[in-house]
Amino acid sequence: MPAYRPPYQVVVPVPPSAPLEVTAPQALVANIETLGRGFNGRVGIAVRSIDSGWSVQSNGSILLPQQSVSKLWVAMTVLDLRDSGRLKLDDPVTVKPEDLTLFHQPIAALVRAEGYQTTIGGLLQRALTMSDNTANDRLLRYVGGPRVVRAFIERNQLGDIRFGPGERLLQAKTAGLAWKPEYAVGNAFTRARASLPRTERLEAFESYITDPPDGAAPMAIAGALAKLKQGRLLSPDSTSYLIGTMESSKTGKMRLRGAVPQGWTFGHKTGTGQDLAGRTAGYNDVGLLMAPDGKSYAIAVMIGDTIKSIPERQALMQAVVAAVVVNHH
Repeated sequence: MPAYRPPYQVVVPVPPSAPLEVTAPQALVANIETLGRGFNGRVGIAVRSIDSGWSVQSNGSILLPQQSVSKLWVAMTVLDLRDSGRLKLDDPVTVKPEDLTLFHQPIAALVRAEGYQTTIGGLLQRALTMSDNTANDRLLRYVGGPRVVRAFIERNQLGDIRFGPGERLLQAKTAGLAWKPEYAVGNAFTRARASLPRTERLEAFESYITDPPDGAAPMAIAGALAKLKQGRLLSPDSTSYLIGTMESSKTGKMRLRGAVPQGWTFGHKTGTGQDLAGRTAGYNDVGLLMAPDGKSYAIAVMIGDTIKSIPERQALMQAVVAAVVVNHH
């Protein structure tokens, strides 16, 4: 008799081989840990290999003040709206005297009584390359305010990244003040801040550092930058536009950028907070570092509170870049 053949065939699937897990260079892990541990201040460091997927961090999960690093999320929200056809970079915008903020706002010199005529793209360039606070806040209002930016962060699952109430309210509260429109003119804000009792200023300063409304984890920022580079947040055109604009930034030349070797490219966004009694609440630089062979890294160095001098802060940031470069292969 012929052998019995079942009307069906049992196929035993062969499980796919597990992908090889790529680990970070151990020398880089040790170096980043040493740099973070040896710095006198509240600091978080995160490095992510965009091509290999590994991450290295020191205090990478704690929330630290972003300050102007948060301009990145406004820019991404603007470009996301552009990608969906809801705005164009050449859409006209008027910046009026009542739009002025405080601290670094080069655009203020151009704003007359009748306002200053510009475009969405013009404001975006100023916000990212010059860290212009008024340009950024005008964009923020244009897109619908903080809730719209927060929705972009949440929708794209960017992780532990808070977005604050805007420059004026954030800086006023950090100083222990309630915002008034007249603070945008001249040095009125500085005078009002200086007139406060030191105990009030210190209390507000400590409150901000302890629980920053614009706080973010360095690992989350590095992850968001990796998603940007991988094209997972914006269209190819908007991705290229944003990274190119970050590469043309004119701020923080001696922070992370100070250690970028010839042949490498770097696009970034800095952030700097207020000073009180020799302390700074937020001294940051985050960006995308690209090697000549095309491989890239997302880096975030955030100093939440320190009495270290500016050259010492910059030296820390440059040491992080140098460690990444020497361990690149």
